[in-house]
Amino acid sequence: MEAVQETPDRPPLDLDALSDEAFLSANGIPGLTVVDSTGSTNADLLRGVSEDPGAWPDLSVLAAEYQSAARGRLDRHWEAPARSSISVSLVLRPVNAAGRPLPTHSYSWLSLLAALALREALTETAGLPAELKWPNDVLVRGRKIAGILAQLGPLGGAGTPPVILGTGLNVTLTEPELPVPTATSVLLENPDTVDRTELLKSYLSRFAALYRSFCNADGDPHAGMAGGPSLHKRVEHLLTTLGKQVRAQLPGDHEIIGHATRLDEYGSLLVVDAAGHEHVVTAGDVVHLRPWNPAGTGDQGGAGRDGAESGYA
Repeated sequence: MEAVQETPDRPPLDLDALSDEAFLSANGIPGLTVVDSTGSTNADLLRGVSEDPGAWPDLSVLAAEYQSAARGRLDRHWEAPARSSISVSLVLRPVNAAGRPLPTHSYSWLSLLAALALREALTETAGLPAELKWPNDVLVRGRKIAGILAQLGPLGGAGTPPVILGTGLNVTLTEPELPVPTATSVLLENPDTVDRTELLKSYLSRFAALYRSFCNADGDPHAGMAGGPSLHKRVEHLLTTLGKQVRAQLPGDHEIIGHATRLDEYGSLLVVDAAGHEHVVTAGDVVHLRPWNPAGTGDQGGAGRDGAESGYA
């Protein structure tokens, strides 16, 4: 990967293209707002659905050109130069075609669904060989290019509990601007395009299609989607985590070392240790998940790290 030292052109998102009624209606997006600067799009939407739920229906979108207080899992902080990333959050109120709310245990799949949609956008629009890393990362050639953060909104009232789903994609960050050597950006991977508007539209359209299919299947990850494989099969097929020795660091200095074998029906990772015991590792509990060298020489490949290597929104 060649270093790119000069700061590239960073035009703003194309508001006309993003607000095009044909694009919005085709994807069931009721509204898309872009702000120049904010602390965190996730925090803004969490506040919005609390103060005025009616203003933020299902699939409402908020994007920002710059975030000063973006957060990832476990409150990890990340800040990127203005207009260098895609920082976008969605309000999700999952119901099936009959308007019946999805069971909340299916919500654990939403971040994986978003990662799958982003992987498709990067592959088909930017021409990048993107892969998934459990629980919430997208990689290109082993380096982290994006992260996803899902947060449950307020539970009050009789309606569907909302989920705020944030996505941060490194687009035109140069090598000197990357926070760690294990991160990357679209620009650095010889892409077909670095047009953030095109990438954002591609991601949103793919997410909307997968999300609606998932909702119409009542949140069943084993149901076929759009005539193809189930969400469970699609994610397992693309996860770089499976089939490897891993070390899962848990709260309280606990850890599990073993073979990552599969995902369960809730999207949790199943790890079999040396004694043959199967452990369930949930996305909400894991602090770090890294490749593990059985020979004891340390972690294999820094790309397995899941710190603040991309703006999570």
